[in-house]
Amino acid sequence: MKSIQYSLLISIAFVILSCAQGNGQPQGLCIDEKFDKEIANTISFTVPLMGVEELHAQKEELVVFDTRKQEEYDLSHIPGARYLGYKDFEVDRLEDLPKNTKIVLYCSIGYRSEKIGQRLQALGYNNVFNLYGSIFEWANHSYPLENKEGKLTRKVHTYNKAWSKWVDGEKSEKVW
Repeated sequence: MKSIQYSLLISIAFVILSCAQGNGQPQGLCIDEKFDKEIANTISFTVPLMGVEELHAQKEELVVFDTRKQEEYDLSHIPGARYLGYKDFEVDRLEDLPKNTKIVLYCSIGYRSEKIGQRLQALGYNNVFNLYGSIFEWANHSYPLENKEGKLTRKVHTYNKAWSKWVDGEKSEKVW
């Protein structure tokens, strides 16, 4: 019995260690390992994370908000996502949601959405997630995007030319 418990404990420890980087933060949530490391070096991990595969599977059970600029949202966004904004963030865009609503926020890679997530947490929203890799990783998985007219598109606003390297040009059309 003790050997089974010991084996189980070793197995759990192995899984935990294999899912974390040296800094204790998740890795392996992105297709591109270099992109994964870029995100890990950019965000602060102050808001719980959700991967794009998890969002894709649960999308109907939660509320998704885009925290990018209006022009980025208009070009393309995750279908069903509501515009929340970043610099023009307004709390009244959330007034119809109870504080325990499961909310997922995204931007280009997760930096702006993490900052908005912190604001929502401070406002008492207690079920907020930051989409790891955000719309770039969503597009890299070839998940659907829609434009402001609700039509499917392959276009992704990459913020600027430097950040565009993280979007797979075979799967999406890069715009900045």
